[in-house]
Order: sequence, then C-alpha cells, then structure tokens
Amino acid sequence: MSFIIFLIIGLSLFFGFLNGVHDSRNVVSTMVSSRAYSPRVALGVTILAEFSGPFIFGSAVANTIGRGIADPNAISLRVILTALLSAVIWNLLTWKLKIPSSSSHALIGGIVGAVSANAGAQAVQIGGLLKILISLFASPIIGFVFGYIVLRIILALCMNSTPRVNRFFKKSQLITALALGLSHGSNDGQKTMGIITLALVTGGYLKSFEVPLWVMAICAGALTFGTAVGGWLLIRKPGGSFYKIRPVDGFATQVTSALVVIGASIVGGPVSATQIINTAIMGVGAAERANKVRWGIAKDIISAWVLTIPATALVAAGVYRLLLYGIAHYGLPIP
Repeated sequence: MSFIIFLIIGLSLFFGFLNGVHDSRNVVSTMVSSRAYSPRVALGVTILAEFSGPFIFGSAVANTIGRGIADPNAISLRVILTALLSAVIWNLLTWKLKIPSSSSHALIGGIVGAVSANAGAQAVQIGGLLKILISLFASPIIGFVFGYIVLRIILALCMNSTPRVNRFFKKSQLITALALGLSHGSNDGQKTMGIITLALVTGGYLKSFEVPLWVMAICAGALTFGTAVGGWLLIRKPGGSFYKIRPVDGFATQVTSALVVIGASIVGGPVSATQIINTAIMGVGAAERANKVRWGIAKDIISAWVLTIPATALVAAGVYRLLLYGIAHYGLPIP
C-alpha cells in the first residue's frame, strides 16, 4: 500500500481513538452513577461490548459514510485525507478549548467541506446528506422523548413495588450496559470503517465497497482503546466525577440510549451516542420533575448542532488549500 493509504488509516484510527476518549464518560456514567457496579466492572463490560458491536450489527453506517455523502467521481485520496485532518483538528481544538462538539458532526462536516473544495458543492449528494442530518439532529430529540416515556412506563409498572425492586434495576444494568456498549461500538466504530474502506476503494485496493474483516477489527480496537483510556483516566480522578442517579434512572437511560443507537445503526444512520445518552438522561429526569434536569446540556447540544458541521467544513476547505499549496510548491505525493 502507498504511504498516503497508511496515513489515512493511521488518521482514521486516531480519530476513532479520540471518539472513544470523548465518549467514555457518557457510555459508562449511568452504570457508575447509579452505584449498580464498580467503575472497573462498568468499563470492562463496556469495552468488551464496544469491540463486538461492528461484527454483530453489520456495516450499514459505514456504507452511508462511504457512499452516501458525495459523488464517487468527486472523491480522491486527497479529499479523504482533508476530511480526516479537519475532523481531527476540530476535535482536538474543541477538546482543548472545551467547546461543545461532536465527532460525528465533525466527520460529516469535514467530508462535505473537502468534497466541495475539490469539485464544488454540487458534488455533495443532497439526498444522502439529508438522511445523515436527519439522523444526527433527530436522534437526541428521540432520546429525550423515549427516556421520558420509558421511565414513566417503568414507574407505572413498579407503583406498588417494595424498595427491593432497586436490586433488579441494579443487576439488570449489566445487560443494558452490554446493549449500550454494543450500540456505541456498532455506530461509532463504523464511521472510521467507512472512511478506511472508501480510501481502499479509491486507491484501487478494493474493487467494491465491502468492509474487510481486518478493517472492522482495527477500527473496533481503536474505539475500544480510546474508551478504555478515557474511562480509566476518569475512574482514577479523586472524589469521583459522576453525579448520583437512582438505579431505575440508570436502567431507563441505558435502555433508551441502546434502543435509539442500535435502531440508527440498523438503518445506516450515523448518530452521536454522547448526545443521545445526555438527552436520554434529561428525558428520564424530566419524567420525575423538571428541576432535576440539567438543561445546560441541551444548550451544549444545540451549540454543537449549529457550530460543528459548518465549522469543520470551513476547516476542511482551508486544509484542502494548504494541501494544494504543498503539492504545487513542495511536491507532496498526495493524489
């Protein structure tokens, strides 16, 4: 394989690693906050499930990322590299400045910006992009609504139960945490799978867009490693970093988040697991009382919606110009 292919694969895995680090808190938080299991057990269950996710739920999201956004004739290795660089730059910048962002939004914005810089905005497939935007923007709202409904149903079913029912909600979170980890791995892992497979097809190393098994493995591994690193750093912080919620709240949040993300993965819709988990927590809180909800999270999510895709598209356009300059003046081998 050429150097540029290895560079794209390396950047894709780094993007997946960053995604895992960013999402680690949200994926394990409810299990730990509700005191259902220890942080180490929660993290162990999560990373095992995350790695397995892409192998179980297929590659529908990878197909959407790799084939649904742009005209294939407008895709080159230079475009793919630009999209990845812009997404990574934006993730690192927002992480450093603590600006609300989303890795999923950043990748989509990077692809749109790179394709537009290379072949014009007309090269973007409006139908495919619209499907992705609907998935990204509607899924947190669905997470809030489902979280509200799920908790109300659970409370109605357990109206006459004794406090011992909390044992059920604690122990059951081992199953719901597995489902949440599988859903996160299936959706977020497939985003990097789609980029790498697209690069292999564009470079002539694959005849058709079919995700190889080794691509699934390395992408799942990068996401899982990022979650493990981020989760372990979080666990080791003195005093704990999670706010306390009841076992029933943790159970309802995990059920809601897993259902929404798995549903999106099956239909090929890329979503932000972090935003879905956060809004599911908000919906669960609202089902009890409105003043229990951290409404500031909604502000952060809306900020990420409004800012991330346009910003990363602009970053991608700038990165593309820099690459063209490097090719013209320094002979960079980027086709």
